[in-house]
Amino acid sequence: MAQVVLENIYKSFPLRPGEQEKEANTVAESVSPIADRPASNSVLRRINLTVEDGEFMVLVGPSGCGKSTLLRSIAGLEVLTAGNIWVGDRLLNDLPPKDRDIAMVFQNYALYPHLTVYDNLAFGLRRSEREKEEGRRKKEEGRRKREEGIRGKTQGEEGSIQKIEKIRNKVEEVINDLASNSFKNPLTYPLFEDFLVGATRKLPPGLRYLSEREKAVGKRVREVAELLQIESLLNRLPKQLSGGQKQRVALGRAMARNPEVFLMDEPLSNLDAKLRAQTRSQIVQLQRQLGTTTIYVTHDQTEAMTMGDRIAIMKVGQIQQVAQPLELYNKPANLFVAEFIGSPPMNFLLVEFSAPLLISHPQFRFTLPDIWAKSLQQYDGRGLILGIRPEHLSINPPATKNLSVQVEIVEALGHETYLGVCLTDAPAVRMQVRVPPERSIRVGEELWLAIAHDKIHLFDPDTELAIFPR
Repeated sequence: MAQVVLENIYKSFPLRPGEQEKEANTVAESVSPIADRPASNSVLRRINLTVEDGEFMVLVGPSGCGKSTLLRSIAGLEVLTAGNIWVGDRLLNDLPPKDRDIAMVFQNYALYPHLTVYDNLAFGLRRSEREKEEGRRKKEEGRRKREEGIRGKTQGEEGSIQKIEKIRNKVEEVINDLASNSFKNPLTYPLFEDFLVGATRKLPPGLRYLSEREKAVGKRVREVAELLQIESLLNRLPKQLSGGQKQRVALGRAMARNPEVFLMDEPLSNLDAKLRAQTRSQIVQLQRQLGTTTIYVTHDQTEAMTMGDRIAIMKVGQIQQVAQPLELYNKPANLFVAEFIGSPPMNFLLVEFSAPLLISHPQFRFTLPDIWAKSLQQYDGRGLILGIRPEHLSINPPATKNLSVQVEIVEALGHETYLGVCLTDAPAVRMQVRVPPERSIRVGEELWLAIAHDKIHLFDPDTELAIFPR
């Protein structure tokens, strides 16, 4: 397990013939190391993020904001234009994906269709164990060759004759060893073992040949299968599994390797709503049980709010805010975050501010709480954007401080009801309201809505940054 640190990450792609440079690329690019490359589109810009050891970090944002590109860059599937990626004390920039000790779960499962669930789970383990053995073998051979080279390094014809003699002796030694020890030679026996394991894998359990390495792989596979409750599926092929079962197998294949970091790229988007909610809770429980640092990508803000220890919200290749879920909901940093987090989204109205604390709109006016006085001194006589969430609007009697609206849509969900309304004097301005299910409301009905003054959000209309009371 390890901390993941992203330092000033940039990623750009060259423009295709006839393609226009994205407008977002021209915003605040003066400090970018790629700003002098006009023939490219920047997908990621100034990404600085630290994911703590064992943390569940969620990257969320609309399609095309760069979430998956950032995840692929961490995995090594994309080459960075600029910046550094650290996992623990290791700099990953120049390491190939197989050497990063990172496991990735893809949206489309990516299971091998011709392999059973057991073999899908074991595939990465077998490969990594084989690579470890091969590395140890090559290291030992290299050491032996260096020693022989030092001892046998001579000049001229005498040295060449000695070298040829040593090769001939070595060949004879290998042949004699094979003949006398029945494939127990350390150079050939692992290959022979691999052949026996593969040849007997389809046989009944009692007839299979299991090497020590295969026994260790089998033990790990069964541990993961038990954790994911898929022990009964180990002999099935992927085509015999449901969507939720395939997702658990894909997750298990990543878990089996026990990596330092999990990367998950919208793994639940192919599941139906009920199964998605069930699998979502399973992933969170598993992550807490394993304690593995996890970075999870989604465009679904409900997933983000329910799964993440912290959430990083992205827009056009930049991080807008990083915070815990409730902090994002209650204290959004800007207009985009306020609108993106929350379902239904926040409502926005253009209002005028007059010192000391008066908010005015063509349909209502009210006085703000005293805590706003200091923050709004510079906005006297200026316009502001007022944000209010649907649950902070309530049906009340007519009053100067309330809004007059007409109901356009009624969505009764059983435990609550959502209303789509428009302002009576400005039908183009639409809002959403959440009301208790006991209140019977008809389409076309006129209502008066009261704003909870202690729950409002105010934003600067020029910068779209949030204004906080102090």
